[in-house]
Amino acid sequence: MAKKKNITANDLIGFYMDYVLEHGKEPNSIYIFAKHNNFEESKFYEFFGSFKALEQHIFKAFFDNALELLSKNEEYLSFDARNKLLSFYYTFFEILTANRSYVVYVLNHDNKPLPSSKALSKLKSYFSDYIKSLEIETLNIEQEQIEKIQQRTIVETAWFQLLVTMKFWVDDTSAGFEKTDIFIEKSLKTSFDVINTQPLKSVIDFGKFLFKERMQMN
Repeated sequence: MAKKKNITANDLIGFYMDYVLEHGKEPNSIYIFAKHNNFEESKFYEFFGSFKALEQHIFKAFFDNALELLSKNEEYLSFDARNKLLSFYYTFFEILTANRSYVVYVLNHDNKPLPSSKALSKLKSYFSDYIKSLEIETLNIEQEQIEKIQQRTIVETAWFQLLVTMKFWVDDTSAGFEKTDIFIEKSLKTSFDVINTQPLKSVIDFGKFLFKERMQMN
């Protein structure tokens, strides 16, 4: 039988996911993987250097698919940061649910806390860039170093929150994962309430006003 020639990255993703779910482990070698799916081993290296790199790319592909779907929604484009992130969560977790058997396999197979999972390292990089692109409002301290710390804290907190939500989803046994939907809504609301700067801004503005008035009186 002639070997398959028109192999794409998505083909390799599909072959790999099917293989690990059927065999309960990754292939012993790329040669065996290629032979099992009837393509030349060299085709694999046109896209990935190892199975670990492929695994990382899969979660990045889930992320890309979510953003692609959202970009086609005109309403999403007009949302504020809170609602954009909420929409992303719901879309991303729908994609995870469609691939739940594989995702649960990978996250449980690592036997490591999610923050240490190498399979999620590429997802972390792209998700962090996404959070930065939302331009979530922080307190305007007008001091560059503090503003950088605020932005870094938001990115790291958002990543940790995504990991916590993924862990909750993995353990969720409710019908349609409805508890995960509730968890997403409540946790994101809490997070944005915590970083809501308006009340604090009002206090600072009032303080500035009092200070200015006091200086004029003196």
